[in-house]
Amino acid sequence: MRFIYWMKQHSRQENVTYLVMWVMLFMAPVLSMYLSIVGGGRDSFDWQKLCFAWQKFALFLALFLVHNFLLAPLLINGHSRVRYLSLTLPIIACFIIYQCTTRPALPERKHPPMEHRMHPDGPPDEPRMEHPKEPPRGHKPRHEHVGPPAFIGEHDIVASVILILMFGMNLGVKGYFKSREDRKRMAELEHENLEQQLEYLKYQINPHFFMNTLNNIHALVDIDPEQAKGTIVELSKMMRFILYEGDRNGVVLSREMEFIRTYVTLMRLRYTNKVTITTDLPSEVPDRTIPPLILIPFVENAFKHGISYQKQSFIDIKVTVQNGKLRFTCLNSKADKSNEEKGGVGLSNVRKRLDLLYGHNYTLNIQDEAESYRVELLIPLNS
Repeated sequence: MRFIYWMKQHSRQENVTYLVMWVMLFMAPVLSMYLSIVGGGRDSFDWQKLCFAWQKFALFLALFLVHNFLLAPLLINGHSRVRYLSLTLPIIACFIIYQCTTRPALPERKHPPMEHRMHPDGPPDEPRMEHPKEPPRGHKPRHEHVGPPAFIGEHDIVASVILILMFGMNLGVKGYFKSREDRKRMAELEHENLEQQLEYLKYQINPHFFMNTLNNIHALVDIDPEQAKGTIVELSKMMRFILYEGDRNGVVLSREMEFIRTYVTLMRLRYTNKVTITTDLPSEVPDRTIPPLILIPFVENAFKHGISYQKQSFIDIKVTVQNGKLRFTCLNSKADKSNEEKGGVGLSNVRKRLDLLYGHNYTLNIQDEAESYRVELLIPLNS
């Protein structure tokens, strides 16, 4: 499935380039024979030689397709040199062995028959023996050495060099189109920066969230003044994070975890004991960066769509970091009706941002069941 998906996403211009190149290569022998006929060197097409040339080209074409669609992506897209070399070198070795073992045998040298003088009326005379000429003084006789042919001939070496150059050309073309797509993606990401900031505003400065939080703080002033003071401090931390770090390309992972904790702490003030909210966030995280506020939309949607005031509800948030990747999981119950008519950020906008930031190097699984809603996101962490 991944191969089919990659085929669909492959550059159309790159495929057209390869198609034109191979069509010209297969037409080269036809053009050569045509020019030879026009120039008077031939009377007609030598179809046997033409089919032999096409047969050789077909072998190179088959190896090119294997390299282009299976091997080259390991190096260009996956940056896996070891896997690429471990698969490419055996193919080159098998090609060399095939060339050497299928080499057409040379025709045997036939000695000319001994000349006989024929008598007009009788049997042939004895063969005419010529006395060998004595070699000049100081001249050493040349003895022709006859032995088995070499395992690797000149044609085999040339064919192997052509195969290696063809693989290198394929890597160069594919790398060029890959770098061009990366530059295009970066330009698109920069172009979408202002639009993404507008998307941030839809949930970063959520008037419903801040209005309800301020109402809770106002109620706490008379009930528990100390807790009200602490809540104001937490709210100011969130505002500072949004204003000063929300528009950066990346923030430290610990800051993102702290923002989620603060967000959940303030949201707890709005609900009673009927709502069970659990968080499992790592206290110690590696010194890696993450796009700011990339996880909070899922948390916000969980509170928006998963809390019910009429029945027991739950929200379970978990974050793990392993092997340079972050796994975010959010499981929540489903309310009969959303708590807010507007606000938050749609999943389509979140997917769009993930596509721009990571391309195909991320995994987002959403399970929408009758009683629960589960989101699982796996993204790489930047160093």
